[in-house]
Order: sequence, then C-alpha cells, then structure tokens
Amino acid sequence: MLEFMEYIQHAWYHATQWNQDNSYSQLTSTARALLEFETPRGLRVHLSSLSSPKLATSYKLGSLGFVDGSLSYLYTSQALFPPSRSAAIHLRQVIHGYHQVQELRPLDGRQAEDPVNMGRQPVLLYGRFYLPQSSLEALYVRRLSSTQQVKLCGVSDSRLKHGGTLLAVHQYDAGKYATDALYSTDGGLVGVRGLYNFGPDPCTTTSAALRVDERLSGLFSLGAEIYYGSLNKSGGMSLGTRFTTLPAHPGIPLTATLTLNPLMGNVSMTHAVKAGRDVSLCSRFDFNFYSYESELMLGCEIWKMRRPLPVSAARSTEAKLEWRLDPPPTQSPTASEVAGVLKARVDQNWRIGILWEGRVKELLFTLGSSIDMRQRDQPFQTIGLELQYSS
Repeated sequence: MLEFMEYIQHAWYHATQWNQDNSYSQLTSTARALLEFETPRGLRVHLSSLSSPKLATSYKLGSLGFVDGSLSYLYTSQALFPPSRSAAIHLRQVIHGYHQVQELRPLDGRQAEDPVNMGRQPVLLYGRFYLPQSSLEALYVRRLSSTQQVKLCGVSDSRLKHGGTLLAVHQYDAGKYATDALYSTDGGLVGVRGLYNFGPDPCTTTSAALRVDERLSGLFSLGAEIYYGSLNKSGGMSLGTRFTTLPAHPGIPLTATLTLNPLMGNVSMTHAVKAGRDVSLCSRFDFNFYSYESELMLGCEIWKMRRPLPVSAARSTEAKLEWRLDPPPTQSPTASEVAGVLKARVDQNWRIGILWEGRVKELLFTLGSSIDMRQRDQPFQTIGLELQYSS
C-alpha cells in the first residue's frame, strides 16, 4: 500500500497532467506490483495530514526490536484536492495491483489543461528525516514545460561514501516517445533511457478522427536504457518490450513484457491478466544464458467488495401520500465499496508472500507475512502490521 506522501505525489502528477506510464522505468510496473510487493515487518504506525492544499505532513513510528521512525514534509506550488481522510481515500488509488494503461492522449489537448500552459511551472518539494539513523532524503520536481520535467533526488547519510549521493533526472514526454537522461554522483553514473510507442501519433491523430473499428485496442512499446559509471569504468544496458491492451479492448485485459540484459545474460518474461473484475493473475520467468539458471514466480490478487446494505422494504412518506410505490433501488459496487485486497506470490523454491490490505473504520491497514516452506521448524520468516491514519 502506498504511504500517504506517495499518494500525494501521485495526486500532484495527475494534477499537472504528467503521464507516469509513458516511461521505460514503468515498463514492468504491473508485474512488480503483483509479484514484488513488500511484506511488513513488526508494527508500524503512520499519522499524516494534508493541512492545506499545498502542504502535507506525515509521521511514522515503528517497532522491530528497537523503536525507529521518520518525519516527512511535502510542499507543492500546485494546489491539490485529493481525498485526504483515510476513511474517504479510494483503496484502488493507494493499492497497486494490475494497472490498466490508458490510451495515449493528444498532446495539444493535454497542453490546454496543463498548468504549465497557463504560465505556471509547478514545483514539488519533499523531505524525510529518519530517526535514530539521522539520515535525510529529499526530492525536488519541477515542470519546465508541458513536455519536460526535471527531478532531483538526494540522500544524506554518514554511512554512505562521501556522506550522501545525488541523482538528477531530466524527463521528456512527447506522447509518441519519451526519454530520460540521468546522472548520479554515486560512481559518476551517466545514463539515458527511452520508450517508443508504435501506432498512430497522438500529437497528429486524434481519436475522434478514427472510426471505431480503426481505434487501437492494444499498445506495443519498445524501450532501452544504457548507462556508464565514469569512476569504476563499467557500464550496462537493457532492452525491453511491452504489449498491453487498452480500455477499448473488448476481451480480457492483459499485459506481457520481455526484458533482456545482454551483458549479464539475463532475460525476463512476464505475463499478467485480469481474469475477472476483481481477480488478476501474473507469472514471471527469468533465465540466464551464462549460468543456465532459471526462476519461476506466480502471483495473484483478489479484491473483496463490500456488500451493499439491505434496503428497507417500507415505502417512503412521499410514496404513501401519493399512493404509489418507490422506484426500485439501484445497487452497483463502486470504488468506494472496496473492502480490501488479498495478494499472494510463490516461487519455485516455495517461498511464499501473503498480504492483506484494506480499511477498518478510519484506519488503513496492511497485514502480511513471508513464509519459507523449506524451513519446517520456522516457516514464518516475517510477520508485520502497518496502520495508517490521515486527515
């Protein structure tokens, strides 16, 4: 489950019309959400607040053999109005599962709603101080134009070499393609990555100009990244492809990816499918050409919907006065009626991860455990509970 500050950051990207899906770093986001979810350890409590449309605070306290915690502050020049009370937040917005990639939007239409096009350059500032480690992390994001964004991430910790590290990323999103250029002081790393989407260019072809049978029901993307460490004189690269169905697809939603690291000899294939309205399945197969080692992992998520409250059979006062019957009530599950989600994963070595996320009264909770079936004497490796309250 997303922490409150991550939830506010996603709200900022949405308010500034920035497409987070159109990036090579998000190529396998669906598989990671279904297979690489983190199980909590010990007890952690989060207290957060969106005190104003531009300022948010959060405090975390944990207990795992010793007491630790953190203090977080976030400021943005763009006013945000997302549901901030933990009782009102839609669970599908804070729980990452199968993600439906949306159709690429026309750039001119996005510019019309973009705050940058209105003479503003939205800025986001975020800081987090960890105790008792006395480490600090910071984030600075600024929109340069309707297609460009710069991001600075820094960590200050005495345990790190030179006392900390800094990462700078310049992002460019043209709709049809997107590129990222990055530099990190950790090893003098310099890199670039890009993603290209096949099909009509949203900047020149609008969906209204296409007939219904001409509109794409799937999106095929190809991307790559290359980086080089100037201090250790080493580099790396990777290639990746993704095919995903769009909301216009009449059949079962699915997402398939293939990534290759030619230098390390690793190839990874993932396949995720939304088998039902509330059920998603995912599999991943990894293989190394040099060592001939392979790994298989399976995962699933099941959403539980709240049952609608029973409707009283008694007629209303207005119906009695008018000598008529009340119209039949319509009951349809909505996003606010989600009770929770169960996630599970297992690999070929029978290492199991189980997670249950949901809401109880005014609290958001995450309950999970990591299980190793090969350790018969102590199969439960970790058990944890996280509670979040926000106002």
